[in-house]
Amino acid sequence: MANIDKFELGPRARRLRVDTLARLRWLAVAGQTAAVLATHFILGFSLPIGFCLALILLSVWLNFGLRLCYPVSHRLADKAAFGLLTYDVLQLSGLLYLTGGLENPFAILYLAPIMASAVSLPPRWTLRLMLVMLVATSLLAFYHFKLPWRENETIEMPIVYVAGIWASIVLGAGFIAVYASRVAGEARQLSDALTATELVLAREQHLTQLDGLAAAAAHELGTPLSTIALTIKELSRSTPKDSPFIDDINLIVQEAGRCRVILSKLTSLGGESDGMLDSMSLGQLIEEVVAPQRNFGLQVQVDLSGEGAEPICARNPGILYGLGNLVENAIDFASQTVRVGAYWSTMDVRIVISDDGPGFAPEVLNRLGEPYVTTRSARAAQSEDAFGLGLGLFIAKTLLERSAATLTLGNGALPGSGARITIVWPRDAFERRNVKDDSRATPIF
Repeated sequence: MANIDKFELGPRARRLRVDTLARLRWLAVAGQTAAVLATHFILGFSLPIGFCLALILLSVWLNFGLRLCYPVSHRLADKAAFGLLTYDVLQLSGLLYLTGGLENPFAILYLAPIMASAVSLPPRWTLRLMLVMLVATSLLAFYHFKLPWRENETIEMPIVYVAGIWASIVLGAGFIAVYASRVAGEARQLSDALTATELVLAREQHLTQLDGLAAAAAHELGTPLSTIALTIKELSRSTPKDSPFIDDINLIVQEAGRCRVILSKLTSLGGESDGMLDSMSLGQLIEEVVAPQRNFGLQVQVDLSGEGAEPICARNPGILYGLGNLVENAIDFASQTVRVGAYWSTMDVRIVISDDGPGFAPEVLNRLGEPYVTTRSARAAQSEDAFGLGLGLFIAKTLLERSAATLTLGNGALPGSGARITIVWPRDAFERRNVKDDSRATPIF
């Protein structure tokens, strides 16, 4: 069974790998080497090429050291990743100091480590890296070697122009840090939430697969049990009625009969017939969802009504888990009563879950169903299920929508109170999985 604790979700999952930083630094080394050599040998500009190549060689040795000290897949702690990105900023600052400071057009490369930090480190570390960059660029605005140029010509940029370059780098880094951090954070949240959803579904599917395992075990046990039953019957016939062992023998015969009945039931679980676990009516679906929630001191009212025959659907762990999660949430917030209504027509199947609690808070009403949006207090969220991440409603919504359902989340109409969730399936989609060998049917889940 899938264990969520074995998967890295949240901050740990976004840590930078050593291999990622090493590859980016190799790219930087190649670009820096090409720029320095081209400036000196092709353009013929004078620059301290020895010191420049020494700084580039330092990055080469750092990469070799990382490869020797860490495996390729190792994920760095935030502090270690910050240290390596700080080195990248300082190494670039050293090269710019030797080649014209902020007047060098390659000063724009300051944005690269800021981007890497924004998408992989918490904001506080990115802010610290920006402060390091701010200090470095401020010093380079005033202290640096002259910009490499032709020997008989000199070029000096006005201080206003240098200030403009400084401002553009700082503002650009700030914008990229905020933008990249927000986008990467939302992508990580969605990815983590979907991973959690798949793990929950795998857990539910594992339970439904137990019927097949039980049927297989029943099949394997059938032959030795038949042999035991036949042998004990022969022993019973040959044993005198007044034997002290006759009661024990009769008990064994009785228990063997019970075992055969149990095995016959287990065998039917994995069969192809439309048994109770293969398909279920809408009423049975609601009862299975509601039954575990009846022992919490609240009244759970169930209402079934509709036109024509009651819908029959296949047993779907996604639907069972999704509806169960919604009913459980209603139980948690209800004051006295939770109502679960199931209605059907020739066109659709509708389930309405409502409670008499405070309802959804206005500040989260428009974002309900998104990952990491919770209606619980911080203390309650830590003590409830869904891993304390506010994923319960998102998981339920995702699972139900995969079954072709449409969810409407809101509060009851005034003067009443409480939350109200409506789930609607097209009737043919709700019943489709109950059709055997229908090649035109699109799987619900």
